[in-house]
Amino acid sequence: MRTHRRKPRTKLVVAVAAATAAATAALLVPGAVAEESAPEAASPIGFGSGTTGGAGGGTVRVSDAAAFTSAVQSNGPRIVEVNGNIQLSGMTKVASDKTIVGVGTNGRISGGGLNISQVSNVIVQNMTISGSSDDNINVQYSSRIWLDHNTLTNAYDGNLDIKRASDNITVSWNHFHDHDKNALLGHSDNNAGEDANALHVTYAFNWFDGTNQRNPRVRFGNPVHVLNNYYNDIGSYGVASTEGAGVLIEGNYFENTGDPFHLGEGSSGPGTIEARGNHFQNSGSGQAGGSVAGIPYGYDVQPAESVKDTVTGGAGVGNL
Repeated sequence: MRTHRRKPRTKLVVAVAAATAAATAALLVPGAVAEESAPEAASPIGFGSGTTGGAGGGTVRVSDAAAFTSAVQSNGPRIVEVNGNIQLSGMTKVASDKTIVGVGTNGRISGGGLNISQVSNVIVQNMTISGSSDDNINVQYSSRIWLDHNTLTNAYDGNLDIKRASDNITVSWNHFHDHDKNALLGHSDNNAGEDANALHVTYAFNWFDGTNQRNPRVRFGNPVHVLNNYYNDIGSYGVASTEGAGVLIEGNYFENTGDPFHLGEGSSGPGTIEARGNHFQNSGSGQAGGSVAGIPYGYDVQPAESVKDTVTGGAGVGNL
């Protein structure tokens, strides 16, 4: 691990490949416009490193639910650009090897959510997702997932739930706001058979903004890395480590958060927490204890005192 004061604004951007129209394999679907070049996503930091999504496939731009559903459920790698408000009904399945990316600040999903289930290699980036009748994003039985620079709020159930043997995931630069049960990690206390050797997730540079609890609530996963996030106005608690989970909480800024992190939650038994270099502003000091497995990747830590400015200036839609 290396610690320094460089502002880590790599932005984890979508870079447009310099392919010509003749070299581009674009998918044509009703209601979609084929693009001349295929964007390729940079690799995220942390456990989701190496996730490439739809890189190498064609690009489509969609603006209605039928075209969106056809594109995200197609075979093979595809980059799906969303330009408009897609009204979904229920949870929409996403196939493997897909990038879903909003155009500017215009990429929106409402009414239903994304179901990333039994797949691998999926990126969701620069999307506003709100008002789902279930979860805004559900990830289960899936690996190599990168959720980046999204704005998520006001789902009926979870804002972002990751569970059921899912693994190798990075959640970065998202703005979660005005939600109760925000980010669950681990299905249930009796699901150790699926989850005990999985649920390795990096939460980095996210803005937890008025999200009452589960930021995240962790079962079984060890290690889980909560790095350089900004928490403000958290009503119940920030992070909970339960059922033998191991969570490293490092370089985060907690403001107006009475209970930043603790061991156990409800009827769930305790896990472990190691807390390093966090900043507490009008907040409690948190409850840590026990040891956490080593983080298996290299990374930089931004000093916690500067994380608020970095995250509020860079998280969410429109900040790629």
